[in-house]
Amino acid sequence: MTVLGELTRNVRVLLGQIQRCTHGGIVINQYLKSVRRMSQAAYQLQPIIDNNEAVKPLFVNRNPRNLEQMALAVKDRGWKSTWPCQKFYHRLVLSRSQKHVTAEVFAYGDPVPVVSCSTREWAVKQELASTHCVAASQAVGEVLAQRCRQAGITRMVYRHIPWQYRSDSVQSFRTAVKEGGLTLSEPRQKYIGT
Repeated sequence: MTVLGELTRNVRVLLGQIQRCTHGGIVINQYLKSVRRMSQAAYQLQPIIDNNEAVKPLFVNRNPRNLEQMALAVKDRGWKSTWPCQKFYHRLVLSRSQKHVTAEVFAYGDPVPVVSCSTREWAVKQELASTHCVAASQAVGEVLAQRCRQAGITRMVYRHIPWQYRSDSVQSFRTAVKEGGLTLSEPRQKYIGT
C-alpha cells in the first residue's frame, strides 16, 4: 500500500510540474530531469529461504545398499588362502544337521544373519513330513527366496562345500532359490578413478 501511495504522489507532482512549465523545449528538459529524479527501482520480492530446502555442499549416502546394487561399494578382498572367499556383499550359507535344514544370508562383516529360514520354525515345520529330507531343503529355499526379495536382496554369493554339492538336497535347495528369483552370483566391483 505504501508503494502505491508513493507512486500516485510522484505522478501528481510530475503532472503539476508539467502544467507549470509553458515553454516547449524547457518543458521536455524539466520533465526528463524530474522523471529521472523521481523514478525508483521496481519493488521486488525477496525469496524466503527455508532451512528444509537448503542443499548441503557435501552429500553423504546413508544407504549402503544403494552402492551395493550399483556394484560401487568396497568389497574386502581378504587373503587368497582363506576359504570361503571373503569378497562379497551378501553370502548365503546352507547348513544341514541330522534333524534340521537352516539357510542364512549374511552381510559382509556381520555375524548376525540378515535373513534366515529353518525347519525349526513352526510355520515351515508343520507343512513338512520330515525336517531333514530333500523336500525340506526345497521348502527352505523357497521361503528364503521370498524373504530375501521382500528385504530387497536379489544377488548373493553361494559357496557350496565341494563334497556336499552333489547331494540331492543341496541341488533342490539351489534350484528352489534360483526359481524364487535370486541370483547366486554378485556383479564385479566397479572401480571409479578419482
